[in-house]
Amino acid sequence: MKFSRFFTGSLLVIGLLVAALVFLMDTDGVQDKKGKLLKDLTITQAQTEVRAADAESIGRGKYLVKAADCYGCHGDPKNGGALSGGLGLDTPFGTFRTPNITPDKQYGIGAWSQAEFKAALRNGVGRKGEYLFPVFPYTSFTKLTDRDMEDIYAYLMSLPAVPAPDKPHKVKPPFGWRALLFFWRELFFTVGPIRTEPARGEDWNRGNYLVNAVTHCEECHTPRNFLGALKPNRSFSGNIGGPERQNATNITSDVKTGIGSWSIEDIQVLLKTGMTPESDLVGSAMKAVVRGTSKLTDADRHAMAVYLKSIPPIHVDLPPPKLASQSR
Repeated sequence: MKFSRFFTGSLLVIGLLVAALVFLMDTDGVQDKKGKLLKDLTITQAQTEVRAADAESIGRGKYLVKAADCYGCHGDPKNGGALSGGLGLDTPFGTFRTPNITPDKQYGIGAWSQAEFKAALRNGVGRKGEYLFPVFPYTSFTKLTDRDMEDIYAYLMSLPAVPAPDKPHKVKPPFGWRALLFFWRELFFTVGPIRTEPARGEDWNRGNYLVNAVTHCEECHTPRNFLGALKPNRSFSGNIGGPERQNATNITSDVKTGIGSWSIEDIQVLLKTGMTPESDLVGSAMKAVVRGTSKLTDADRHAMAVYLKSIPPIHVDLPPPKLASQSR
């Protein structure tokens, strides 16, 4: 009886020892399985976070593309308003055609990497290293932050691809020779984002960024020299024969010839509705601008108004642009 108990107890102990030994020998396997499980969970979580980040990035990019009114130049009515390009931009140097910026791999920017896209905005350089014509406002877009460029790229890449080939430019020689842009860039192009001025306050700095980088107001409202570069001493003072050969108004704080008599609220109303303090509606190319600024938040329109009111006055009496009632 005692032997039986001893034998049974011994078997139990031996069984436990064997089980423990097997467990210890398989610890690596258990750890591997546990590690794989944790890894799978981490990957799943990371993928979820990436998808959420992508959705947020696309949303921010859409906001910026609307604000910049990229559709105004790159939208093609024949393709349902898609950003497939083709619009002719008439200049003193000839007619430039806007490119396809849908994610089509053959005709659009679908094969462009994010770095290549950012190089076009920041440095005015195409995918093959060629200088881009400054009719594309990279002179303003260079001031965008890296994050905003990445968000714009994310949004454009989320759109349907449109296989529409680019139309050729019709530019007078020698202005179509890209190599000559090296000298133009040396004289008139400064690379880099806007620097904040903390003493100016948050609204002013946000407005500065929106006006000078995102909505690139100077490209229309600043006069140009004989080589097509903006005149820095005449910023925002108006441009005779601007877009669509219409005069772009003086938007400095000059009381008589600019918007110095306008209140911040007046400017906000115009940016949202296109209505001036005189209850006229803007016409010509400014309608496209308002199409973009009307999509901004109230806070961003307020910031733009704060910045515009701070622009030093320049007295330049220009013929007025066409209003909506005169454009019909």
